[in-house]
Amino acid sequence: MPRKFGEIAFTPEVQAAQLQRGSRQTYERYIANGPANDSITPQIAEFIAHLDGFYLGTVSSNGYPYIQFRGGAPGFLRVLNEKTLGFADFSGNVQYITVGNLSGEAKAFLFLMDYRHRKRLKVWGKAEYIEGDAALIEQLRIPDYPAEIERVILFHVEAVSENCPQHIPIRYSVNEVEAMMTPLKARITELEKLLSDRNSPSV
Repeated sequence: MPRKFGEIAFTPEVQAAQLQRGSRQTYERYIANGPANDSITPQIAEFIAHLDGFYLGTVSSNGYPYIQFRGGAPGFLRVLNEKTLGFADFSGNVQYITVGNLSGEAKAFLFLMDYRHRKRLKVWGKAEYIEGDAALIEQLRIPDYPAEIERVILFHVEAVSENCPQHIPIRYSVNEVEAMMTPLKARITELEKLLSDRNSPSV
């Protein structure tokens, strides 16, 4: 079964570039002999559940791509089923470029990054925005997250592709650093107390 992302990403121009530079045969075999990679697996769902941000790409009517970062509490990008992702779209700078682009062209792209573990996932598909659906908004709401929800964006998955970790820098969020520092701080406090007790004059 051919890998679906190859049908989308490897356009005639891309294939010509691969042929000219000597990688076309390798990718022909890779695309032809792999799984379809056209749905969200349990492993991918687990990866998504820990993300607190991602990049959403859309296409404008003049052909230019547009990339927007979407952030929130970990898990705000939800797996609704194996072919659909969804998230609450919070109020922002009121430019509405993503909304406007999706009004004319549904093709979209998600770039998902986990810098700590040097993992990334590319997702091709089509997206739509839904406004005024109170039930869907509540389904995708993150409790206690202080942001106004303007709409919901649903992403219909057509292809996914994982990439190698080469050149991905390791980065940690503030919360991740604090979690790693907590036992170290506790140990420092313990050692400082032991040192203080040892240096205290005997009564």
